[in-house]
Amino acid sequence: MDKGIEGKLVEQQEKIERKFQGIGKGKYARILKMAKKPNGNEYTKVVLIAGTGIVLLGLLGFAIYYIMQIVF
Repeated sequence: MDKGIEGKLVEQQEKIERKFQGIGKGKYARILKMAKKPNGNEYTKVVLIAGTGIVLLGLLGFAIYYIMQIVF
């Protein structure tokens, strides 16, 4: 007999719940246990490094664009 849409949805939800039950026990458990929230100093360093990289890439792109306009 056909389960209907409710039965299929319940099966799907149970499948997803079973998948997430083992999240702290598998190969990623060590990484999750070691992970921590960065403090303010670490966060500032990451933001400065990422921002510097974005600015440098933008300047490089602008320089290439400017050279292309002069040469061609």
